[in-house]
Amino acid sequence: MSTVTSLVPRTRRNVELGLLLLAIGIVMLAYLNVGLAVQGTFPPDLLGYGLGFLVLGGGFHLVLRWRAPYADPLLLPIGTLLNGLGLVMIHRLDLAHQRTGGGMAFKQLTWSALGVIIAIAVIIALRDHRQLRRFTFIAMATSIGLLLLPLVPGLGRNINGNRIWIGLGPFSFQPGEIAKITLTVFFAGYLVQTRDVLSLVGKRFLGIAFPRPRDLGPILIAWLVSVLVLVFERDLGSSLLFFGLFVAMIYVATERRSWVAIGLTLFCFGAYFAYLMFGHLQQRVLLWLHPFSQQALQVSDQLVLGLMGMASGGLFGTGLGRGHPNFTYFAESDFIYPSMGEEFGLFGLFALLMLYVLIVERGLRTALGVRDGFGKLLATGLSFSMALQVFVVVGGVTRVIPLTGLTLPFLSYGGSSLLANWALLALLLRISDQARRPVAETAVASSASSEATEVVKLR
Repeated sequence: MSTVTSLVPRTRRNVELGLLLLAIGIVMLAYLNVGLAVQGTFPPDLLGYGLGFLVLGGGFHLVLRWRAPYADPLLLPIGTLLNGLGLVMIHRLDLAHQRTGGGMAFKQLTWSALGVIIAIAVIIALRDHRQLRRFTFIAMATSIGLLLLPLVPGLGRNINGNRIWIGLGPFSFQPGEIAKITLTVFFAGYLVQTRDVLSLVGKRFLGIAFPRPRDLGPILIAWLVSVLVLVFERDLGSSLLFFGLFVAMIYVATERRSWVAIGLTLFCFGAYFAYLMFGHLQQRVLLWLHPFSQQALQVSDQLVLGLMGMASGGLFGTGLGRGHPNFTYFAESDFIYPSMGEEFGLFGLFALLMLYVLIVERGLRTALGVRDGFGKLLATGLSFSMALQVFVVVGGVTRVIPLTGLTLPFLSYGGSSLLANWALLALLLRISDQARRPVAETAVASSASSEATEVVKLR
């Protein structure tokens, strides 16, 4: 006679708390190091910043214990560490530029607090990620509206050659950062319904099974939208991000390599057409291929300064407060990675990349563990959007690809990026809670969610 018992996994919330305290400790140590190196004194606001991070991180941790006890224990500490190190670097640049009134670091801390509050709201309000599937086409309409907002006269702003911003009084916002989340929700909801049709095999060519011609509509529409974004907003980074996100998700949904081949072909055609049509993109390619040439230096020496900064950092860096990252333009936003490379060194840059790799790995692990198709696609899309954005930014400043206007998640200065990435992290935490939760508890939670929905409909 044998007895079958179910194995209840540990929630790992204590592990999360320990890693969170370690992350805050690393951030405070870095902040102290900057104060001692630049000013030679103990930073007077060190305790305030430390308490602020402790309250934000600790509050989020308590909400996870309450609403998502089985959520992944690594995502919150990693997000907190990246956000904190970005804040330290922005504070270091404030000191170099002698900015007063708190500088950009205080604004970044304010945006960080708002981002964590939004993430907490997502965890509390969204009890089950499958509820988002009902808003598939609303997410599509929202995404289109967000992408078109920068083109509205009087509302859109052209900053550094890219028309990807909207202005609301003294504030500017990048709606494309929010659009990447709503687009992921739309792609996941659409593909989970149509993946059987999109998986049908048409003709074979060079050993690759291509889909039927009448099923090519979705990828052609995604290609056309990405080209329009590139044409009218002059934003190569967002165009690559949105189109690459769709191709990756349709490959995961159908498991057909032909979609990847078609996607890469369409992107190459679109990129070449845009290169022939727009001088702005030709300058980006010139800076990418020949950054040290006299012709390129007459256009911009930003990329060269970033490369020289990383080179001067060597393997171990000059140390926080000991370099000259302020020599590079937009060192707190587009070029924060080279700025940190000068003072953190090559090993420090690899450590930062490993933190992003861990976020993506935990997201894909969540996608493998969750039990519904929509959740698998949503977690995959969110993880891939993070990975692709990091590749586009880091690849641009290291001359792997041409420069783009995207920001590095959690590290770069900017409110729209922080708000979007904290919301993205909250969605991954919610899906991971569902993936790691025991089957019996998942069934009870799903039943309670369905009953609540029926009550709302009856009312």
